[in-house]
Amino acid sequence: MAGAINIVLRDAYEFTGSYIRVGVNRWDDGEINPTFGAVTSFEALGGRLLAGVNVQDRYRAKTKRSDRFTDDTREEKVSWEDQTEVKDGRDYSANLSYTADVGDTGRFSIDGFYVKTDRDVTEVSFEEELDDDETVNIRVPGRDPYDQKNYGVGAEYTFDMAGGRTAVSVDYARFENSQATTEGEQVYVSGAENWDDTWSIPADAEWDETVYEAESVTAKDAETGFRLTHARPLGGAELEFGVDYRTKKREGLLVTYEWEAEEEGQTPASLADYDLDGSVASVIEEKRLDPYIMLSGKGDAFSWEAGLRYETTKSEVEYLEDDESEGRVSKDYNELLPSVNLRWNLGDADRISLSLAKTIKRPNFNELLPALLDGEFGDNDYIGNPELDPETANGLDLGFEHRLGRKGVVGVNFFYRDVKDLIEIVNTGVPSEEMQDTWEEMIEDGDAVDLADAMAQEPASSWLYTSSNVGDGKVYGFEFDVSTPLSAIGLENTGIFANYSWVKSKVDDFLGERRFNDQAKSVYNIGFIHDLPTLGASFGATYRKQGDAYARVLGEEVLIRYGGELDVFVEKRFGTNVSVRLSANNLLDASKDEFFDKFDTLQDQIDRDYDEYELETEEAGPSYQLVMRWAF
Repeated sequence: MAGAINIVLRDAYEFTGSYIRVGVNRWDDGEINPTFGAVTSFEALGGRLLAGVNVQDRYRAKTKRSDRFTDDTREEKVSWEDQTEVKDGRDYSANLSYTADVGDTGRFSIDGFYVKTDRDVTEVSFEEELDDDETVNIRVPGRDPYDQKNYGVGAEYTFDMAGGRTAVSVDYARFENSQATTEGEQVYVSGAENWDDTWSIPADAEWDETVYEAESVTAKDAETGFRLTHARPLGGAELEFGVDYRTKKREGLLVTYEWEAEEEGQTPASLADYDLDGSVASVIEEKRLDPYIMLSGKGDAFSWEAGLRYETTKSEVEYLEDDESEGRVSKDYNELLPSVNLRWNLGDADRISLSLAKTIKRPNFNELLPALLDGEFGDNDYIGNPELDPETANGLDLGFEHRLGRKGVVGVNFFYRDVKDLIEIVNTGVPSEEMQDTWEEMIEDGDAVDLADAMAQEPASSWLYTSSNVGDGKVYGFEFDVSTPLSAIGLENTGIFANYSWVKSKVDDFLGERRFNDQAKSVYNIGFIHDLPTLGASFGATYRKQGDAYARVLGEEVLIRYGGELDVFVEKRFGTNVSVRLSANNLLDASKDEFFDKFDTLQDQIDRDYDEYELETEEAGPSYQLVMRWAF
C-alpha cells in the first residue's frame, strides 16, 4: 500500500567502462561460498551496449526451538521441538541492453534478462510429546529442492510526433518453477518416565509408524505487455495520455503422494515407491486494459500532477481435481484511480509535498489457486480463493523536507489509508486433512464409535486456512528520516543517518477491533559512516529494530517479536579503481520470537480456555562477507 502512484521516469546516467566484483561469504556454521559479478558498457552498433552477469551462492542455516504448554501460565509443558533448516543454492543472472538514437528525434532500446535459481532446502525436526501416560518421540526429516527460471525481453521506441513525444513499448516475461517436496515422520512410543528435554529413542520404546508425504509442483507463468503513450505541451502545462495492455497466464500442476512403512527402518528410496494421493491442475488467466491521462505543471515555487487511470481487469480460474473439472470462476472488475501530487518550495531549504491517490492491490495468483497445501502454515493447511475481490485504498500523504547545510536533509511524512476489501489469511473453521485422517484412523482402530465420538475425544487442533476479503480498515502513521554530515561540530568526514516509521491500523473481525495481521507497529534504522581520506578507508555501522506484530484468526493468536540487528563494515580503497570491503551482518544474533495462543472453538477463544500455548524462537547467527571491486 504505497503512497502516490505517479512515477516520474528519468534517464539513467550513461557510463563507459567495466566493473568486476568478487567476494566470499562465511556463515555462522562455518559454510563458505563465493559471489561474482561483472558489468560492462561501451558504444557499439551505432548505440550503447550494456551487459552484466552475476553468480551468487545463497546459503542460510537457522535453528528453531518450540515449547508447548497447556496454557499461558507455562507451568505444564506438553511437548517441544528442535528444528534445523538449511537453504543452500546458487543464483545465476544475466542482463543485456542496447540503446540507439534513430534519426533526429527517435530513440530505440531493447533489453533482456535471465535469472536461474537452484536451491535445496532441508529441514530436520526432533519432537517429544507427553500424551497422558506415554512419551512420543518423533523425527521429521524434510527436503524441498526447486529449480526456477525467470527470463524476459522488452523493447521501446520513442519519437517526436504531432507536436509532442510518443512512446511505444512491448515486453514479454516468463517464469518457470519445478519443485519436489518430501516430509516424513518416524514415531516411537514409550512410557511417561522417559519424558525429558533431550530427544532420544529410549531402549524400551516401541516403533509406532513411519510415514512420508511428497508433493510435485510445476508452474509456468507468461506475461505480455504493450504500452502506448503521448506527451505534449498544453498551455503552461504538459499533457500525457496513453494506454497499457497486459495479459498474464499461469499453468500449474500439484500432485501429492503418500507412503507408509510396513516395518521399522524402512524409508522410501524414490518417488516411485509412493502411492498417488491426489492432483490439482489449474489455469489462471488475467487480462488488463488501463487507459490513463495526466496533466502536470512545474514552476519555480510550485509544481503539480493530476491524473486519472481507469483499470479494467478480467480474470478466469479453471481447475481440475483428480482429473475432474471443478468448474471455472470468472471475475471482472473496473476501478477509476485518481491521483494528485503537489509540491511547494518554501525557499532554498524547505519543501512541502501533498499526495492524494486511490490505489488497487490485486490478489496474487497463489491466493487465487484453489489447491490444498498441506501444512502450509505450521500444522494448518491452506487453499486459495478464486472468488477474491481486489483490495483498494484511498490515501493521503503530507510531507515536509528541510535541507541541512550543503549535503544533509531531514524530512517527515504523514500518511493515511482508507482500505476497502482488505485481503488477509483466515481460518475457514474446517479441520485440516491431518485431523480428518486422525479421526478416520480412530474409527478404523475401534478407538471411537463414530466421527462425533472421535472429534469429542480428539478435538481439532489444526485447520484449513484461506485468503479472504475480511472487510474495511484504516492505516495511518508517520515516517521520519534524517541524513547529514556532522560538519556543524567539525566532523566533515562523518555522516549519520536515521529513519523511524510508526504505523497504526484498525479492522474489525469476529472478536472486535484489531490491527492488520502481521503488521509491525514500528521500525527504525540508525547508523553512521566515517571516511578516512588520508588512509583511503572508511568504516560504519547500522542498527535496525522492528516493533512487535500481531495476528489473530479463528482458533489462534500470535504475537511476533523481533530482535535488533547490528551490521558493521570497513573498506579500504587502493587508488581510484580498486576497493576491498569487509562486512559483518547480524552481529547481535537477532532472534524472531513468536507467542501462540491456541484454542479449540470460538467460545474457548473468547473465554481464554486454552488448547495449547506455544513459544517459538528462530535464530540464524552472524555472517561475514569480503568483497573486492575493480572498475576499469
